[in-house]
Amino acid sequence: MNIKNIIEYFSEYFQTFIGILLASIGLKAFLLPNGFLDGGVTGIALLVKTQVDINISYLLILFSIPFLILGFFTVSKRIVIKSIVSILTLALFIHLENFQTITNDKLLISIFGGLLVGAGIGIAIRNGSVLDGSEILGIYLNDKYGISIGKIVLVFNVILFSITAFVISTEIALYSILTYIIAAKVTDTVIEGFEDFIGITIVSKKYDLIKIAIIEELGVGLTIYKGSSGFGSNGVVENFDIIHSVINRIDIKKMYRVIHDLDKEAFILEFDVNNVKGGVLRHYLNKKKNTKFLNLK
Repeated sequence: MNIKNIIEYFSEYFQTFIGILLASIGLKAFLLPNGFLDGGVTGIALLVKTQVDINISYLLILFSIPFLILGFFTVSKRIVIKSIVSILTLALFIHLENFQTITNDKLLISIFGGLLVGAGIGIAIRNGSVLDGSEILGIYLNDKYGISIGKIVLVFNVILFSITAFVISTEIALYSILTYIIAAKVTDTVIEGFEDFIGITIVSKKYDLIKIAIIEELGVGLTIYKGSSGFGSNGVVENFDIIHSVINRIDIKKMYRVIHDLDKEAFILEFDVNNVKGGVLRHYLNKKKNTKFLNLK
């Protein structure tokens, strides 16, 4: 193992540690003292805690065991090992932490509890760990039956919050749903990043003008595919370039305006991009680089 791998290894565990710390603060400082629930296995532990006098740390470990066993046979062993360490650490933090009541406002409890728990879970997932076993269940059922992970987790939590409304109160269930929604959104944001990228594919007879205009006015990189068009087996074939690029959502209107000014009939395909890495996608090209790019043959 070289120095770079060692640094990456410790960086992953350090970031996971920060995620666990945030999640534990969200649970111990906001949700637990007020009887609020989150989704997933954590929600089950919190729900059971309201009915029996057992330390929440023990319940969290107990209810995570079946999902970790399932994960051992369905996902990477490395992920399972890191998840075991993470869940045990989370349980330890919850057991040791002792916070004074920060607020009695139920809306603030839901919002900030969800923010902290969601951020913690998201950071852990980004570094190859799981703090909640419901994601492992989702992966398993997705592989076996083709059901989306999002739907599985949603059904799981609908059942959980329905039981909460019956056992505790409808009000607590509603605030818990709000907490879950906030936590889920924050988790997605942390995993996917704050920047929202859009993929664009452009088919136009004026491809030469459009690709130059995009580079000069938007300063983003392009990928060019060779294409052809026609009709029937003996139709007239016309060769042209198909332009593909990835831009920040903020620039999408400007992209459309640039294309529309040159070709009102251009065919444009737009699609969401969850993640980008490398290349020039995140960096604006200076004029010198633009010149070199345009001169490539």
